[in-house]
Amino acid sequence: MSDTKIRTYTEKSRTEPTERVDSTESVSTCPECGARLEADSEHGETVCTECGLVVEEDSIDRGPEWRAFDSAEKDQKSRVGAPTTNMMHDKGLSTNIGWQDKDAYGKQLSTRQRQKMQRLRTWNERFRTRDSKERNLKQALGEIDRMASALGLPENVRETASVIYRRALDENLLPGRSIEGVSTAALYTAARQAGVPRSLDEIERVSRVDRMELTRTYRYIIRELNLEVAPADPESYIPRFVSDLDLSDEVERRARELIDAARGDGLLSGKSPVGLAAAAVYAAALLCNEKVTQNDVSEVADISEVTIRNRYKELLEAGEIATA
Repeated sequence: MSDTKIRTYTEKSRTEPTERVDSTESVSTCPECGARLEADSEHGETVCTECGLVVEEDSIDRGPEWRAFDSAEKDQKSRVGAPTTNMMHDKGLSTNIGWQDKDAYGKQLSTRQRQKMQRLRTWNERFRTRDSKERNLKQALGEIDRMASALGLPENVRETASVIYRRALDENLLPGRSIEGVSTAALYTAARQAGVPRSLDEIERVSRVDRMELTRTYRYIIRELNLEVAPADPESYIPRFVSDLDLSDEVERRARELIDAARGDGLLSGKSPVGLAAAAVYAAALLCNEKVTQNDVSEVADISEVTIRNRYKELLEAGEIATA
């Protein structure tokens, strides 16, 4: 009987502290006087501000074990790696082994150590692409990054294009189509959604597929993925053309006014937005007395001079500006 009582008391005493800790975790006021509780991080305790009752002790400090007194020192001591990104097939979570055959002190490795590191690099590369889907994704994302760099597209466009390609791969839209074609269509779609479009001629120049395959794959991707892509706006091309021609802000403003006037007269429907933007920039440069030739605008916009001559006259007439 006595042994049973002792064992029962011991088991009860063992469970009491746990129950007390669990009950104090959700309590925000003192159980004695009802005053506010305050955490003392220096001593690891939770103390009542009125009666001084220690409600919880030995709390865990989940912060860093070092101190930093400015932002530069904090960044230097931080052990956080690069953020995850959709522009890499493994989202940047894998290990990268450097190509330099040097140790932590900058000394050259021995022949035996270099051979060992080379074997580690080989196996690391094999583990990073374990199946055909990852190899496909790695090739496609590399293609997207190459074309985006050649076209001068920002990082957010590359990220969006990578997400579009991942969706196409997950929904099994690639059979019967080339990796280059789908990746090019994804980049073209992402650029139009981000408001920094590139013409089909520019995309075709940096891509490894022809125009027919690009347009066919583009229509298929946006239909199957239910992507919303607004019609290309001529005004979205104007800032890039003005910047490449080294023209003033006044030219850009006048070009936008010409496009708005043409839109009001219904002259934009059925015409190439690239040609309209190039013609608007050329007409605005003439109105602002800034020297630029049709050949210069043609090379920047990658369209013919005949298109510029035809369109800029229509824009001037739409803006109710008398031509000579």
